[in-house]
Amino acid sequence: MCGIAVSLGPEADPARFRRMLATLDTRGEVTETRSENGLLTGVRRLRVVDRERAVQPWVSADERLVLCYNGEVFNHHELRAELTALGHRFRSVSDTEVVLAAYLRWGEGMVSRLRGEYAFAIVERASGRAYLVRDPLGVKPLYWTRTPGCLHVASEVKALVGFGTPIVEVPPGHHGWADADRPVRLRPYVDLLSLGAGLPTVDDPDEAALLVRAALTDSIRARVDTDLTVGVVLSGGLDSSLALLHLREMHPDCVAVTVGVPESPDLAYARRLARDLGVPHEVVELRPRDIRLAEIREAIRVSELTEYGDIINAVVSVPLFRRLRELGVKVVLTGDGSDELFGGYPMYHQVGPEAARRLFLHKIRNLCRTELQRVDRASMAYGVEARVPFLDLSVVELAMRLPVGLKLREGQEKWIVRRAFADLLPDYIRRRPKNPMSYSSGLHERARLYKPLFARLHRSFGYDLLEPVRRDFDSVLTRCGNDLDRAIAAGRARRDYTMLEHARDLVGAAKWNAVPVVRRLVGPRQTRGDGAPLPG
Repeated sequence: MCGIAVSLGPEADPARFRRMLATLDTRGEVTETRSENGLLTGVRRLRVVDRERAVQPWVSADERLVLCYNGEVFNHHELRAELTALGHRFRSVSDTEVVLAAYLRWGEGMVSRLRGEYAFAIVERASGRAYLVRDPLGVKPLYWTRTPGCLHVASEVKALVGFGTPIVEVPPGHHGWADADRPVRLRPYVDLLSLGAGLPTVDDPDEAALLVRAALTDSIRARVDTDLTVGVVLSGGLDSSLALLHLREMHPDCVAVTVGVPESPDLAYARRLARDLGVPHEVVELRPRDIRLAEIREAIRVSELTEYGDIINAVVSVPLFRRLRELGVKVVLTGDGSDELFGGYPMYHQVGPEAARRLFLHKIRNLCRTELQRVDRASMAYGVEARVPFLDLSVVELAMRLPVGLKLREGQEKWIVRRAFADLLPDYIRRRPKNPMSYSSGLHERARLYKPLFARLHRSFGYDLLEPVRRDFDSVLTRCGNDLDRAIAAGRARRDYTMLEHARDLVGAAKWNAVPVVRRLVGPRQTRGDGAPLPG
């Protein structure tokens, strides 16, 4: 995956473009550019597929089209075979070339044929127009802004803030045309708010389990088709454990990486699973005192996030992906998205069965600016490509056909996933309850101490040109008495916390952080068996 940048129009400025592209430096290993009058294109490329020949920006054989591409199309082998049979001659074995060949053959209809995690711009050199596309779930990012006589497109907000103009996100599952002067016209090719609509409900547990198992297994298989070492961000919970269990069988050249405080349950579960599977395991041990203002500032700078909980999770994610880069791992699997699909959070069971489906779809639609944005920015800040098998469109569509009663049953969240893989999962993982990463790693409350500063730090980087920091949606839903319509309306208002609310939150966080200190001061000293104090 990569970082892409385009400046299109008569006022395209090479110096400003170079600065724009430079902000995407960490997303890849090599910088590749193409410049001409009124069109500046560039890519910071992470070399994963056909590493030597997939040079970008990719130009069509007739030189009419220029492609800047970020992501992976996992069915590129099948598409290549189909296009070859139709007469297309390929110059590489990259998925990059397949994307442009698919556009040349099928036009805008090509988006319905792509299976993957991607965002790209195809520029028509003659007309000065750009065709913008983002994957169905918004795993990969894409933004644009305008200055007089120029359209600017980039993979991250930080690449566009220097222009000082409002920044707009290309929504997930959207595509369309843009140029330097006329309105940007994007339309959905996948409607995330109606996924599964009109399809029959799968309410038989045995059938649902078989379908979930087949869909997720196929999704993971598609994402480990590489000759590189593949990592797993392993929390020791259900979802990342499933990813590791599959990966070990499909791609034995793998490694697991876990972050947490030494005494956290995450580390104990993750260590046990990695040991049982014989998988190399790297542990990033942190303590609350390791999180200071500098770590908070860096997490906000990297992530560009706009909800407090996501920022706190980014604080924990950054050192994990930093370690992956040190290990030389460029591709990882994560378990993100499973909770949003299969009912891993209490909110899905508090709104009532009528509203539950709408809440699932609302959360899925917003993953692109919450959890998925955290994963993309934290990973690509260190040149690591994170793949999310739970968010393959086939898995998401299937999940929307399952009733809530198969997601929460017998007091256990994600019941159908546990049922689907009951024979594969060790019992200690299958029975482990949900434990969110930021809490289980023991670092959440430490990061909360800095929560009143989040909005100011976010503005200091210019990220409010896209949108300001807002309340976490789960807190908005609680404040609205679990009334989904009220919560969605309140969320659109994008209100920040008041000073009083921040003060209350700070007091709570300070009390939590003070407890270990007080225990050490007033608690009895540990001793050895002979009664002598343990060395400090």
